Amino acid sequence: MSNPSPLPAPPAAPGRAEIIDWLAGLGERSGELERIDSMELAWLVHQVEQRYAIELADEYLDRIRTIDDAVAVLAEVLSHG
Repeated sequence: MSNPSPLPAPPAAPGRAEIIDWLAGLGERSGELERIDSMELAWLVHQVEQRYAIELADEYLDRIRTIDDAVAVLAEVLSHG
């Protein structure tokens, strides 16, 4: 009898530097660099949904206000596979 194949590891969540790079795709960031405004959040959601083939529920989006929030929330979402 052969051993079953292990489940694939969930994709690695983007880190702070990667999120900042994605947000740079919108151009110059204004205001406080740590905060994510509504346009940046929409862009970030688009990037995540395209790269990871997932849909982020509103309950997660409501928790993202800063880059650190985004790192934590995306790590949580992606760890659930």
